[in-house]
Amino acid sequence: VVGMWIIAFYLLGTVAGKEVCYPRLGCFTDDPPWSGVPGRLLTGLPDSPEHMNISFTLYTRETGNNSQVISAINSSTIQNSHFSSRRKTSFIIHGFGSTGKKGWVVEMCLLLLEVENINCIAVDWHEGAKGTYVSAVNNIRVIGAEVAYFIKTLQKIFRYSPREIHLIGHSLGAHTAGEAGRRIQGIRRITGLDPAGPYFEGTPPEVRLDPSDADFVDIIHSNAAHFPAIGLGMYNTTGHLDFYPNGGSVMPGCTDFIPEMKQNATIIGGCHHSRSHEFYFESILHPTGYLGYPCETYKSFEAGDCFPCSQEGCPMMGHYADRFPAKLKRVNQKYFLNTAADPPFATWRQKVFIKLSGVKKMRGDINLVFHDTEGNTKEYEIASGVLSQDQVYTKYLDVEINPQNTKKIEFLWNKTIFTLLWARLGAETVNITHGEDGHSSVFMSLEIIFIHVLKLKFYSCSPKEGNSACYC
Repeated sequence: VVGMWIIAFYLLGTVAGKEVCYPRLGCFTDDPPWSGVPGRLLTGLPDSPEHMNISFTLYTRETGNNSQVISAINSSTIQNSHFSSRRKTSFIIHGFGSTGKKGWVVEMCLLLLEVENINCIAVDWHEGAKGTYVSAVNNIRVIGAEVAYFIKTLQKIFRYSPREIHLIGHSLGAHTAGEAGRRIQGIRRITGLDPAGPYFEGTPPEVRLDPSDADFVDIIHSNAAHFPAIGLGMYNTTGHLDFYPNGGSVMPGCTDFIPEMKQNATIIGGCHHSRSHEFYFESILHPTGYLGYPCETYKSFEAGDCFPCSQEGCPMMGHYADRFPAKLKRVNQKYFLNTAADPPFATWRQKVFIKLSGVKKMRGDINLVFHDTEGNTKEYEIASGVLSQDQVYTKYLDVEINPQNTKKIEFLWNKTIFTLLWARLGAETVNITHGEDGHSSVFMSLEIIFIHVLKLKFYSCSPKEGNSACYC
């Protein structure tokens, strides 16, 4: 029942009139495809820009942690600000029930300025985003038109090219960016952070974010509505590169859900939906930690069918996705990856191949422990149960330690209490393959005699030792 009320709050609204017109922005109708089409049967008309109190706030390296409110209506505010036509410009656009005056939008601008000398503009439309979900869906048409008008003003004042502009939008903000891109041709890049699903999934391209809205469109799906999950984001591809971290619907580390909405179904929200902008934020600081693998399904990715990257390479999800050489090869390219449950979320996928030697059979589990240069460790289980001589064990690991910062890799065998004290176990071959380039580190002829019943170290070797043998 609670779940039904949440869905009702998101989706219910009232149908307004047939057309409304606003100065500078033009007219808006509720004719198809804006209503009366599959997936968009209930909608109305947008509020006025004055009612929504839309604002554009500029952050630059000159403003520091402060900011300057600028306006396309009063263009002198732009000319008298620290906006520079010699720099690229990013617009950050929030979604339903959010704001651009504080929180993740401002934090994103400030972090971008640490790594790039740009103009960062936070778009705030919280007055238009705080009513019913349906009213906010309607309002993004006006917000998108306002962003487009702002870009036209930059063109007029500075002869500023749209190819210097990057629009970053979360949820409804992603489709807002799409509306701006529909009105202004030639925008360099649009990044959709878990584009909103209700009233957009399965609708015509004019209504939602689409690859035609910019020269390059990249998407992060973190709360996709894909059975059995009933999420707030889109599941279908809607960009040139579509990334599905952890399958794109349910994010590790998030616990906000309402079970039993339907049989075997789950409503996912807040935390999962927000992970998309959190992933993007962390990707700015960890350029190599979000490698996406081309796969048709998450199941295939989990099985290792898409590992390692092909000769073409793989793109990085997030801020550096535009560095992928084949990003415009075609539209609707799907990429999968796994993330960690906690910030910075970055992982590096590795394939571990182990061939054992020693006693024919024994019980226990074998683990790898990764050590980095700062003293951090992460332990991963490779196999558990009955371990057999000459058996080959393969495991795909999403390691939370950057291979470039890995100091050593430790091999552990956890013996069960029933294992004989004099049992011997060795590893004939240990091969670790890195996903980005298929490079392998090989360790051979590894052996140990165990003198403790419960838990003992197998051996530790530095990856830098290459193929040289290690012994304990």
